[in-house]
Amino acid sequence: MNAEIITIGDEILIGQTVDTNSAWIARHLNAIGIHIRQITSVADTREHILWALAESEPRAELVIMTGGLGPTKDDITKQTLCEYFDTHLVMHDVIRERIEKWFEMRGIPVLDVNRKQAELPAACEPVPNTRGTAQGMWFERNGTVFVSMPGVPYEMQGIMTDHLIERFKRHFKAPHIEHHTIMTHGIGESLLADKVADWENSLEAEDIHLAYLPSPGIVKVRLSAVGKDKKAIQEKVFRKAQEFLDLAGEYVFAIGDHPIEEAVGKMLREKKLTLATAESCTGGGVAASLTKIPGSSDYFMGSVVAYHNRIKKEQLGVAQQTLDAHGAVSEQTVCEMAEGVRQRMGADFGLATSGVAGPAGGTDQKPVGLVWIAVAGPHRTVSEECRFGHDRERNIQRSIRRVLGLLRTEILAIESLQND
Repeated sequence: MNAEIITIGDEILIGQTVDTNSAWIARHLNAIGIHIRQITSVADTREHILWALAESEPRAELVIMTGGLGPTKDDITKQTLCEYFDTHLVMHDVIRERIEKWFEMRGIPVLDVNRKQAELPAACEPVPNTRGTAQGMWFERNGTVFVSMPGVPYEMQGIMTDHLIERFKRHFKAPHIEHHTIMTHGIGESLLADKVADWENSLEAEDIHLAYLPSPGIVKVRLSAVGKDKKAIQEKVFRKAQEFLDLAGEYVFAIGDHPIEEAVGKMLREKKLTLATAESCTGGGVAASLTKIPGSSDYFMGSVVAYHNRIKKEQLGVAQQTLDAHGAVSEQTVCEMAEGVRQRMGADFGLATSGVAGPAGGTDQKPVGLVWIAVAGPHRTVSEECRFGHDRERNIQRSIRRVLGLLRTEILAIESLQND
């Protein structure tokens, strides 16, 4: 079945707010077999909202709207929905009392504009919002379901998870859709595609769709199939995924949509190993990515953000002679940073980054995008020179993922190094 999303708000159109709602909604609907065919963002005007509704109705069985449901005068979505569905606003006393209690519990005076949020189009079925005061609304017309929700992501997600997802499954009886995601690192999209070309050609006969989803330093591979027989679809996709693993196994770091920092953390925990980081060009980004994973205190000891050379010397023990002879962005310096943080924090592994993230600061000898990374472990220290581009944020993200990939390689090698 087909669905469309309409997001309402000038703040989206001028780039002030990023539309994360559509991505969240699409991901959760796709998981229950509902396909998003179009996403439309429109201004907070009656004309644009009416146009978007009229355009989507003949194309979609489900239209989801977010935004424009606040208490202020510029939120006109309810009035516009009344016009579109030829209805009028009515006060819902139960909802009004719930709103008043919501403000009372927080010690905030309730205003008339807040009570007016209990006024909803008579043609809709209210959908409760337990995380705020703007209610969701469910309309049906000519075989199409329209759902309107507030644009605040936290509130929208609550309405969806608490009330709508299960209802959509019952209402639309969508077919099963199976996704199998494989995460790879250390190989580019084109090289990976070439490596598995014959396997990829075999997917068409199995009616399996393949998508390559590259991001800085990572290529995500997603296999998808749709059908009524859930078990048969799952078995088919799993079998082809196993064939992919046989071809690309050395580059695969996770089965499922898991970031590399989670995969590395799992390896550290399982092997009872610890880690500390020393960062220059990544500015604490490696530590931040590691510590956003729940339970990272099991293996992560701490970090030193050594942006200035004095900190590299005083906190990490980098020799002045090393900095004078080779500079901060060098193999020698980054190795001493990794070894220093490992020793000072008593960790099994220390990793380090130092580079020219850009957009300025480069020289002919050390251009923008040059990054050195190192991992110091119980048996050896390894380093790698990276040559990235001129985009600062991409350089930082690629550095983070590259050094975590190098750490992963060293964790895998630790047993063989012990036996040497």
